[in-house]
Amino acid sequence: MTSDFLVVGAGVAGLRAAIELAKAGRVLVVAKDSLRESSSEYAQGGIAAAVGEGDAVALHEQDTLAAGDGLCDTEAVQTLVREGPVAIQELIEWGAEFDREGARLALGREGAHSRRRILHAHGDSTGREIARALHRKAASLANVELRSFAAVTDLLLAEDGSVAGVAVCDGSTHSHAQLRARGVLLATGGMGRVYAHSTNPEVATGDGVAAAWRAGAALSDLEFVQFHPTVLAVEGAGGFLLSEALRGEGAWLRGADGERFMTRYHEMAELAPRDVVSRAIVTEMERTGAEHVWLDLRRLEADFVRRRFPRIYETCLKHGVDLTKDPAPVRPAAHYAMGGVHTDLHGRTSLPRLYAAGEVAAAGVHGANRLASNSLLEGLVFGARAGRAMRELAGAPAAPPAPPAEPLFPELSEEELRALSWRHCGIVRSGEGLAEVCRRLEATPLRPNAKPNRAMFELRSLHTLAWLIARCALARRESRGAHFRTDCPESRPEFQKHSLIQKGHEVTFF
Repeated sequence: MTSDFLVVGAGVAGLRAAIELAKAGRVLVVAKDSLRESSSEYAQGGIAAAVGEGDAVALHEQDTLAAGDGLCDTEAVQTLVREGPVAIQELIEWGAEFDREGARLALGREGAHSRRRILHAHGDSTGREIARALHRKAASLANVELRSFAAVTDLLLAEDGSVAGVAVCDGSTHSHAQLRARGVLLATGGMGRVYAHSTNPEVATGDGVAAAWRAGAALSDLEFVQFHPTVLAVEGAGGFLLSEALRGEGAWLRGADGERFMTRYHEMAELAPRDVVSRAIVTEMERTGAEHVWLDLRRLEADFVRRRFPRIYETCLKHGVDLTKDPAPVRPAAHYAMGGVHTDLHGRTSLPRLYAAGEVAAAGVHGANRLASNSLLEGLVFGARAGRAMRELAGAPAAPPAPPAEPLFPELSEEELRALSWRHCGIVRSGEGLAEVCRRLEATPLRPNAKPNRAMFELRSLHTLAWLIARCALARRESRGAHFRTDCPESRPEFQKHSLIQKGHEVTFF
């Protein structure tokens, strides 16, 4: 199958790019499993933009830079916050229904934000509402085709090293196909399934990042994985997160002894940056021997909780927790990858004809620690920018791909790999543990298979990513943002740089 432009991923970044690309040619958007199954759909808290009274683009920039702990690219952040309000207005024009207080947009506050600037929809279903509006807009365009069958296994390369398409594995029939295009945009989302505990959907196996690495693309900042502090710690809850907006409205964290503990860890208490809150929770769990801490909303009015957080309230109720009466058991889980495929401010990667946007990409916006609710905004702003940049390929001849190399698959279980990542590449790390991950994964036998299925390709991606995360984290001999090492507990000025890794090369910093 051949199209002018191929977009891999149907979340916010992919759909926003497709809308731009439709002006220049035929666009094929392929999604893994379902057009409705993406991390965008799970985003509860909201989308940040300086659209309220008393707020300013400069303040949003300042908060983003502070959360990023010295590693944000200033130009990327300025682009994000400057173009953010325009992106929000565009969404509203396309039918996105954000919550309002009368005629005004209702704005909430989340951790490390100095102002109330978080827009939300239906209380706590913001990502779902944005994806709905973008899907409707994209589907209305004659040049856009949406398909929901493919898991990407590899990038197809032409003889000149440019990207000519992707190889895919059908999720239901396990058949294989090649999708060719003049240009490819990766918008495949995150890699949360690398870890035993994650808020991400099951499809978040980092296929795009792994495929880009195998093709020779430069990757950046993979050591920075954000862990959401408050995930419902109830059997069968499946990594359901309790939005930071709960703490933004006044919820408190309490230890096993009932004490509110965040005031001992940071001046912003429950609204401290996510890495600080996650490490504080882990410390409290270790101090008391508990398997979780408590998120307490009982000081808030019951009607407000049910109205402001209907999806969270109902989900917790199904698991036996009435947030208006009971504190909820919570613990951290892997949530967001700050690093990914290295791009410029227009989504261009180091490989010709390959672009990336959203969580799969590393444009330098998030630095060492993403500011809450900046991810949906990044998908909008940089998805649109990548789409506009890809239009430069319109009319260019499609390069024929060379035959892809035979895939090799690791001989270990997914459970073993995820447990290893959680233990040594998680919230608290050490050089010894990271080196152990590298040794274990490098020693894993790799074998070909005549009839590989999707699960095998996903395990191959997870194996690659866990190894890359460990390598980058081992090379960064300091603690910064979401990367904390017990053997290097302080930040060091010589590491106030981005990491870079490419196939066949050691980790470097720039």
